[in-house]
Amino acid sequence: NEGMDNLIPVVNKLQDAFASLGMQSPIDLPQIAVVGGQSAGKSSVLENFVGKDFLPRGSGIVTRRPLILQLFHNKGAEYGEFLHARGKKFTDFDQIRKEIEDETDRMTGSNKGISDIPISLKIYSPHVVNLTLVDLPGLTKVPVGDQPKDVEQIIRSMIDGFIERENCLILAVTPANADLANSDALKLAKSVDPTGVRTIGVITKLDLMDE
Repeated sequence: NEGMDNLIPVVNKLQDAFASLGMQSPIDLPQIAVVGGQSAGKSSVLENFVGKDFLPRGSGIVTRRPLILQLFHNKGAEYGEFLHARGKKFTDFDQIRKEIEDETDRMTGSNKGISDIPISLKIYSPHVVNLTLVDLPGLTKVPVGDQPKDVEQIIRSMIDGFIERENCLILAVTPANADLANSDALKLAKSVDPTGVRTIGVITKLDLMDE
């Protein structure tokens, strides 16, 4: 509606301002956070909002910094812009993926380190609706590379910093071949939203579901 269309740009500007300072927003801004365990299919869910493949892939923990993804509907060409590279338009979505990887390594190193300082990416396209999503690192239990021994608790605290806010909707992503009773995403969501009013469950990888 018109009120929401007017609100989203204001929220985006506030998120940009805090991200440029290298910090999470201390204001409870409306947003949608995507949570799940490693290899739960979070990237595929986010890419379906855009209709393009642009997120890093790989084994282990791939999302090592929060990614604030701001979608803007336009009537022109599709392109992306990063807050840390103002004025540069990325029309090749493979280059967007590489820039996310390079910017992650710049802050965390190339040996699987993690950081709570977000990357801010705007995507302009005639195929999206005006929306802001936050992609968060998946929970990992065993540290690798330069990750600290308490990496699970660090990531949990980082995720909680976003999803515990009352104005945050939670997309809890679980693969179809996992037991919902043991879903990391649903456990995280339930810990901050016990009634489930802010939680939307998403099941991915239906081709792996047991018959």
